[in-house]
Amino acid sequence: MKIVYMGTPDFSVAPLKALIEAGHTVTAVVTQPDKQKGRGKEVSMTPVKECALSYGIPVLQPVKIKAPEAVEELKKYEADIFVVVAFGQLLSEEILNMPKFGCINLHASLLPKYRGAAPIQWAILNGDKETGVTIQQMEKGLDTGDMWSRVVVPIDAKETGESLHDKLMEAGAKLLVETLPIIEAGKIMPEKQDESLAVFYAAKLDKAMGHIDFTKPAEVIERLIRGLNSWPSAYTFYK
Repeated sequence: MKIVYMGTPDFSVAPLKALIEAGHTVTAVVTQPDKQKGRGKEVSMTPVKECALSYGIPVLQPVKIKAPEAVEELKKYEADIFVVVAFGQLLSEEILNMPKFGCINLHASLLPKYRGAAPIQWAILNGDKETGVTIQQMEKGLDTGDMWSRVVVPIDAKETGESLHDKLMEAGAKLLVETLPIIEAGKIMPEKQDESLAVFYAAKLDKAMGHIDFTKPAEVIERLIRGLNSWPSAYTFYK
């Protein structure tokens, strides 16, 4: 299939590599603009941009993907499908309807549980025994589209946010390569999400969340330390 791939962080790199190695034609990669990092304020490329350039794939970095000029640029690539993995911007309905097979999203939870920005860490913080990845058809709502496929991933008793991130990234890459041919062949019908199960929103993480409250039960503190490893990390103050 001809694919336009949209992604930004480390989590998006393995799925992109898997698509390329499976023989799909990635005509363009869309990622967030480069940012200044560190004390030296050096401009840093996103992990997905670095990966795309290593394969010689054109990279687009619109400040706003919904802007008319960005939409017109996307049309030039005539993709069969847009694959979105942790891109970081919401797509307009015009973009969602642009490719033949629409836009699909690889989400790091078993939808509809943990819709939102930080499903990996919240699964640990809440003490879940398992999580997984879901490939869904994107629509106007946030993580509300019909599901094409899912795979369950157990959460180890000593799992950290970082280790679970890597497990889900690899599981998602494999599931994506398995699911795309089925979508293209029209051999499965997507499954609607059960809205009664959408009871928790996985809000974005911030550094303040890591401040340990020692009035909480020990198991809650232990999950906080694991779940927020390696970022934003748990911390306390002494004297």
